[in-house]
Amino acid sequence: MRLHLDTDLGSDPDDLCALAMVLGRPGVEVVGITTTADPDGRRAGYVEHCLRLAGRQDIPVAAGAGRSLTTGRPMGDLPDHERYWGVPVAPRPGPPEAALDLLERGIDQGATIVAIGPFTNLALLHEARPGRLDGVPVVAMGGWIRPPAPGLPPWGPDLDWNTQCDILAARLTAERARLTLVTLPVAFEAHLRAAHLPRLAASGPLGELIARQCEAYAIDSGMAELGRAHAGLPDDLLNVHWDPVACAVALGWPGAVVREQRLRAVVEEGVLRFEPGRDGRRTRVLTGLDAQGFGEMWIGAVEAATRARPRRRSPGRSAPKCS
Repeated sequence: MRLHLDTDLGSDPDDLCALAMVLGRPGVEVVGITTTADPDGRRAGYVEHCLRLAGRQDIPVAAGAGRSLTTGRPMGDLPDHERYWGVPVAPRPGPPEAALDLLERGIDQGATIVAIGPFTNLALLHEARPGRLDGVPVVAMGGWIRPPAPGLPPWGPDLDWNTQCDILAARLTAERARLTLVTLPVAFEAHLRAAHLPRLAASGPLGELIARQCEAYAIDSGMAELGRAHAGLPDDLLNVHWDPVACAVALGWPGAVVREQRLRAVVEEGVLRFEPGRDGRRTRVLTGLDAQGFGEMWIGAVEAATRARPRRRSPGRSAPKCS
């Protein structure tokens, strides 16, 4: 199974949780990683740091889009570096075309693109190279269709950040790619809990980093208070596994139930959501999740990623040169 990861790693640590999972799953080849919401290459530097911890410098990385096509503004903030990382990490900026080259290479290799950040890189690929996104399998973390179930926070489509921060890019991707949506209400069921921390911390450098960042993020984001306020969430909530769930869907993990629907993108008052309708495009949608099985699968993959032996970069698979 070949994956290309398009990520805004460096903010909410669920991107790091997703990267660790795909590195540790058997039979998975990560052919490339591009960063989005990355105007200065700091996110690309963080990705390369994580790959070094896992001994996976064979995977090419390229810094991608820095600004929203919708607003022209930068997307997303980065938390305090010292609290979340604890060591110096150099930015890895690069020319804009490097990310597009890496995305196109992944498409040529038959990879599924897992979009776990804003969709801006995918839209830029279509604009620069018309037709290259058409029919490409893209599994996206995002896309609001229905409200969350009782017991979960009653979040609306305005909190679907990956989609809302660049509506033009999200809509274009929905119109061009062979899309699978991993919506917030279903992914809400997969939790990282304080009870998982001892096992994570004992798994090695990558697990230690995940534990560090998720503890800090839980404090910064009020996760424990959110968990105690809603019956469908655990009281010791540290984070929700948004992006790891998207990767599990892309890998065809059997605990994720996916159904095809006809959906059309609707924008009302500057907010994009997806609406069922006969005139909509065929779209695969996550509709169910074995949350308990997912938690065990995820942490086992993190442990495996830390134990994995370093690999040499394959011939013809060198990373795009960055300035």
